[in-house]
Amino acid sequence: MNQNDTIIEVKDLKINIKIDEGTLTAVRGVNFEIKKGETLGLVGESGCGKSLTSKAILGINDKKCKAEGEIIFDADDLGKVNLLALNPRGKEIRSVRGKQISMIFQEPMVAFSPMYTIGNQINEATLLHITKDKKKAKEISLEVMRKVGIANAEKRYDQYPHEFSGGMLQRALIAMALVCNPKLLIADEPTTALDVTIQAQILELMKELQKDFGMSILFITHDLGTVAKMCDRVAVMYLGKIVESAPAVEIYKNPQHPYTQGLIGSVHKIGTKTQERLFSIEGTVPLALNLPAGCGFYDRCHKRIEGVCNVYAPELVEVGGEHKIACFACTGCKGGECK
Repeated sequence: MNQNDTIIEVKDLKINIKIDEGTLTAVRGVNFEIKKGETLGLVGESGCGKSLTSKAILGINDKKCKAEGEIIFDADDLGKVNLLALNPRGKEIRSVRGKQISMIFQEPMVAFSPMYTIGNQINEATLLHITKDKKKAKEISLEVMRKVGIANAEKRYDQYPHEFSGGMLQRALIAMALVCNPKLLIADEPTTALDVTIQAQILELMKELQKDFGMSILFITHDLGTVAKMCDRVAVMYLGKIVESAPAVEIYKNPQHPYTQGLIGSVHKIGTKTQERLFSIEGTVPLALNLPAGCGFYDRCHKRIEGVCNVYAPELVEVGGEHKIACFACTGCKGGECK
């Protein structure tokens, strides 16, 4: 990979949360990078650390969350800068947050304030990062609203969030994220609250806008069908760590980690007989508190190696091309050392 094409690189990201019972390590050494114009899918069950990872990029996690590691972003004014080293309330991070890196949150009804009009809330970013001229800011906001498919944008501009349907509100949220033409868009499960027909429209819209704006996307989801449609590469996350990463085609064609195989096996496929049961991964994701040594997936894995997987923690190992796996059973590792 040409480093000049890399828009953001996350290095050994750890996020610890202090709770009454001790320190919960929600993210445990995550590494990935995103190239210009690329879409990376971050996949995993609820509670595996996907949203905490994305919010760490913007520095908007709760103050109880302590992040370590590096997040190197190629910023326009600052050059390559470690976002974690910046003051989360400082001028430098504010020049990046919302302007060069934007985020679409899971639930649009919660993301918008019910007290202000949609236009007013989209304009907030426009006035802060583009122009102080209110008339010009409104024109820019209306143009983006039209681009995302909001009909009669002039009327919608002065309406409140409760006057929008779920799908239309999601479009407005995308407009708010794109109004400053960001280099990186973080989409945190943007279609979770929508029905399937609206989901398809929103995903198609995002792909079109990505071409128009030339931006990179970090797409966070637990829906593997969405990943197949949207992503160039996929990183599968479990218990705060990435356990497999590869180009999207490779992940579907040749999943190797037992967790990835379980996720793909649990998806209903066209042509499956009605009496056939879908595969189910036994057990649940453990709480990331006082974890035992070894692989976090050990208790749920059908390929586990006694005396290895419960003693040593596997690291991501390249097995060909851009395909990486963190699994002793897959990579032929013994006693914590790879052959």
